[in-house]
Amino acid sequence: MRITLFVPCFMNAMYPQAGMSMVTVLERLGHSVDYHQDIFCCGQPAFNAGYWDEARLVAAPVVEKLFADSSDAIVIGSGSCGAMLKVFYRDLFANTPLASQAIAVGDRTWEFSDFLVSKLGVTDVGARFPGKVTFHDGCHGLRELRVKQQPRSLLAHVKDLELVEMGESETCCGFGGTFSAKFPAISTAMGENKCASAAETDADYIVSNDSSCLMQIQGILDRQKEPRKKPRKTLHLAEVLAHQ
Repeated sequence: MRITLFVPCFMNAMYPQAGMSMVTVLERLGHSVDYHQDIFCCGQPAFNAGYWDEARLVAAPVVEKLFADSSDAIVIGSGSCGAMLKVFYRDLFANTPLASQAIAVGDRTWEFSDFLVSKLGVTDVGARFPGKVTFHDGCHGLRELRVKQQPRSLLAHVKDLELVEMGESETCCGFGGTFSAKFPAISTAMGENKCASAAETDADYIVSNDSSCLMQIQGILDRQKEPRKKPRKTLHLAEVLAHQ
């Protein structure tokens, strides 16, 4: 397949290794990957803050360029931004000249793990990752895209990996984009609850589909200075799957 990779601005700026890992996995499976360097933010920050007119200014070029794209699928390494393209663009561009294009783009958009499992029917990507892992379900991926078992199916087939579920796997980490900026005390408390649940598993790595969640969790872990021989580390799912 010809795949267009959508790399969220947050990942591009802060976690480029996650984007490169997606390319590694997809190419290992025999697919060709394209990336539009002139596509930036999906418009989610303004959308979430209620500034829909401003969000449309950012999102309109994304819709136009992805609609004109001739690839077989659009794959995005974020449940949050994936939900923006696949779900919320329908609302954002309703009753506008780009309404039908936004729907078409959403129909071709897949979150990374969902694409591998549900579209390609792949659960074993040939990865090997020696380590004890627990998984965090990002809110948008879980609740808007219904992504739950897909990443777990992929992790279950990674050689030498031990997956241990935390009790609060579906609980929000507290980031929520603008939420963490507007309500820092609540955000921090939610993140601490998430880290405490992860600590109960004694996992070495906390894995998720969203780099934004991982930044929140890693930031709290780094400040806790947990007395542990091996510091807990966060990783995007694609980084685990790219490892051999």
